[in-house]
Amino acid sequence: MSNPVFSFHQGTLPLLVSIPHLGTTIPAEIGEQLTDVATAVADTDWHLDRLYDFARASGASVLGATVSRYVIDLNRPSSGESLYPGQTTTGLCPTETFRGEPLYKNGTGPSEEDKAQRLDRYWRPYHDKLKEELARLVGIHGQVLLWEAHSIASVLPRLFEGKLPDLNLGTNSGASCDPRIMAAVTASLEGQPYTWVHNGRFKGGFITREFGHPENGVHAIQLEMAQSTYMNEEAPFDYLPDEAAKVKVVVEGMLHAALGALEVLPR
Repeated sequence: MSNPVFSFHQGTLPLLVSIPHLGTTIPAEIGEQLTDVATAVADTDWHLDRLYDFARASGASVLGATVSRYVIDLNRPSSGESLYPGQTTTGLCPTETFRGEPLYKNGTGPSEEDKAQRLDRYWRPYHDKLKEELARLVGIHGQVLLWEAHSIASVLPRLFEGKLPDLNLGTNSGASCDPRIMAAVTASLEGQPYTWVHNGRFKGGFITREFGHPENGVHAIQLEMAQSTYMNEEAPFDYLPDEAAKVKVVVEGMLHAALGALEVLPR
């Protein structure tokens, strides 16, 4: 199933993989307002549909955005409120790249009317689909895992110091996921070669915080991967199959561990 906002594959497992920053499409009427820098859509979560192809093949539902985060960020609250007060971040309708480069020729960004239209056209359909599929899966399985798949350049001085750990797990400081599931995920990381952190710089975005409510049967985990683990971080942002194959084994192990822990939770 697809529409102008997202692509969707419905699976059978108690698992929904959401990729809200996968999209690269910028509608023509918005593209006319943007700078040349914006057309490169550098801050895309590149290739994650390819990296997570194992999840779809194993029976997961997969929801991926088709519209660029430069149009509207599907992992921000509709109010535009910052999820990390006091820290540099980008907003609901970003006006600059992660590196601080301006996205709009006018220097100010979209009007309030433009923002409202983008919420209706792009943000709400994605979130409505999330709600619909999670409700369906909870109705079948009782307990469901929402896996928020993200990636980001490993070095972005404007957003964080130094080099980001390879694997950044976020559960809204523990609120969005049963601790037994998270314990299984972190246990699966023992002995693997990648650096990782839980609830470090990235604690989970709006989707993790909004939908991750274990008391309602939905356990949400965000994984923000350093793009250096699987791709070239410079344009044209090539996928590196050999590197990707190595980290894919680790990501698959985390998901397998999480589903195993989910299976034994009381219904």
